[in-house]
Formats: sequence, C-alpha cells, structure tokens
Amino acid sequence: MPWPRDSIAAERPASFVGAWRHIGIYAYRVRSLLQFAAWPPTPLEATEKLEQLRALEHGMYIHVVTLPEPPPAGVDTPEDLERVRASLPKSS
Repeated sequence: MPWPRDSIAAERPASFVGAWRHIGIYAYRVRSLLQFAAWPPTPLEATEKLEQLRALEHGMYIHVVTLPEPPPAGVDTPEDLERVRASLPKSS
C-alpha cells in the first residue's frame, strides 16, 4: 500500500502480489454519513481513489468479509453486458 490506481501504464493493471479485489457495499447510519460527508478527502483516499480510506483515517470501523472463491467478473461496460447475454441459455 498505497496502490496508485490512476498510475497504471497502458490502461492495464500491473501485477501486484497480495492485492485483493474489492467490492464495496456501503451502509451508514445517518449520523456517521453526515460526519463522513463533512470531512475533506484525505491524501491516501486521493491516491487510491477509495473513499472508505477517508472513513478509516478518521477512526470509523469497516466490516470486511473475505470469500472462499473470487466473485464473477463485473458487468461495467456494454461489452461486458454482451458477454453475459451470450453466456445465458437461449429462451425458446
């Protein structure tokens, strides 16, 4: 750490042994969310482009779960959507 997300050459991530894939689901109590929103981004958050680092640097706790197997690839682009559609059984 840190992982400078925007400093990747040729739009391809470098091999980074020990890196974990991150999937975030965020839920805040109102008080915590208002507190979080009032804090400016931290230098580490700006480097890694991960807003949860702001919460951690201000002493908030984050619950983390590790999975026994990696989750499937995300659907983030029209090409990803077509890949998923092509993998689904054809309806009659």
